[in-house]
Amino acid sequence: MSSAGTHPGARPLTTTLAALALAAAGTLTVTTAPAQAAACAGYVGLTFDDGPSQNTPALLSALQRNGLRATMFNEGRYAAAYPAQVRAQVAAGMQVGNHSYTHPHLTQLSQAQIDSEILRTQQAIAAAGGGTPKLLRPPYGETNSTVKAVEAKYGLTEIIWNVDSQDWNGASTDAIVQAAGRLTNGQIILMHDWAANTLAAIPRIAQGLAARGLCSGVISPQTGRAVTP
Repeated sequence: MSSAGTHPGARPLTTTLAALALAAAGTLTVTTAPAQAAACAGYVGLTFDDGPSQNTPALLSALQRNGLRATMFNEGRYAAAYPAQVRAQVAAGMQVGNHSYTHPHLTQLSQAQIDSEILRTQQAIAAAGGGTPKLLRPPYGETNSTVKAVEAKYGLTEIIWNVDSQDWNGASTDAIVQAAGRLTNGQIILMHDWAANTLAAIPRIAQGLAARGLCSGVISPQTGRAVTP
């Protein structure tokens, strides 16, 4: 028979296991919560315009694999054409915003035309299962008082960007990673659903943010800045 039970200083096995369990629980309580808090010294907004598309599944997969959240500024015509991808964006934990219906220069349109572009997109995204957006990114970042008046009518917060990745302009993967490296707490970067170099940059963007203690967040409709999800 084992002498463990009678060895000087030995404790009954049940007591030992209980003590180990308590110690383990105590360790988990002490280390995980502060570690999570320390991991996010700030939040940034990763945004992707012009979706959804046939590229969206690969984009969502890359974001999820790398633990990133993002805001998808969808065009209404594409939300209507790819409703399953809108639902996939939501299922992946992404925020969905309005990027107009046909991507026109809104500042060159009448108020009625602007209203149509924005309203139809709100309806298309909602019909696809993306909820009712609270954020709008005007195409090309172009805005004026008429655009702002229509946004206000639909309770939309206008979101431009702090950093332009230039992925729409053929920026290399390295350049896109470097652009993300300029983000600071609360700031937002412009990227696109269709850009192959952006897709390739995602793992390195995640690594760069983590190295600087930054996490990807959501965009607050109240402040227009990136905040904790």
